[in-house]
Amino acid sequence: MPSRLRGEFRPRRFLRNGHLQTIVGNYLPRRDSLPQAEAELVQVSPGTNGQISSRVLCHCHWQPGEVRASRLTVILVHGLEGSSSSQYVVGNANKLWSMGCNVVRMNMRNCGGTEQLTPTLYHSGLSSDVRAVMEYFISREHLESVALVGYSMGGNLVLKLAGEFGGGAPAELRAVVGVSPALDLAPSADALHQLRNRLYELKFLHALLRRFRRKASLFPRAYDPNRATGIGSLREFDDRITALYSGFSGADDYYYRAAAARVIDRIEVPTLILHSEDDPFIRLTEESRVKIVETASIRLLETAHGGHCAFLADATAGYDGYWAEYTLIDFLREHA
Repeated sequence: MPSRLRGEFRPRRFLRNGHLQTIVGNYLPRRDSLPQAEAELVQVSPGTNGQISSRVLCHCHWQPGEVRASRLTVILVHGLEGSSSSQYVVGNANKLWSMGCNVVRMNMRNCGGTEQLTPTLYHSGLSSDVRAVMEYFISREHLESVALVGYSMGGNLVLKLAGEFGGGAPAELRAVVGVSPALDLAPSADALHQLRNRLYELKFLHALLRRFRRKASLFPRAYDPNRATGIGSLREFDDRITALYSGFSGADDYYYRAAAARVIDRIEVPTLILHSEDDPFIRLTEESRVKIVETASIRLLETAHGGHCAFLADATAGYDGYWAEYTLIDFLREHA
């Protein structure tokens, strides 16, 4: 398998700019013909020191009858401040369901309106949550094959988990895909603070601060809402809130320990990484690129255009133009 390919992606007419791809891709409504989801709460961390356990909400779509265990199950993981209802999650879920897969749309801790289900915050290092969800459904449903697909922050989580597994991944895990993955956390956080990206940063920051204040109201003994005062960047939020309440010494320690880049060269499961060179704020360092290219199990597919989590091509009859979704499905067909 080639470790690095040049993507044959042609952006949609009038959407060659990475910012336009990102914005339109985020807000363009998707057709949803999925059957009613089964809501499942999965414990991802036991309670300690008198705290309640942490649970995440998964929206599941199972193929009918006895075939469910033998069908590929794809666990979809959203990005920062997204949810199981994010447009790219819904788009992938519809395509995967129509090709006969089981689909699990996983919400990270606190996401999808679930702040009350866990006393903790969520962050980019909680690959153990993805592992807990995967192992839970493998055990309960006797699944024969599973794939993990993550976008942005979710991409970091699934790649980090694959690296942590190394050669010891469960036999049921057949493939991993990261789309626009934030695997180099520090340079990506700093890129968000650049003037041209400030609108993205402020959008994320507003949502994160609002969520933190909700957590403080739900768990007043655990969180000090005054910690949110005066925060003006994502790095400041991670330094003053994420790190403090999640066991890191500061933002730099968090970015290093939580980044998939630290373990990317240990991946042995067939893995696809989709990255656009005009992504406004996700940065892939040269050191990480070398690790990826030299890791035989990883296929790096880079495109000149595509923005962040968008990759919008021209739509034609029978093709809606969501290039990344068809590309990752082809990869799953090949390996899972």
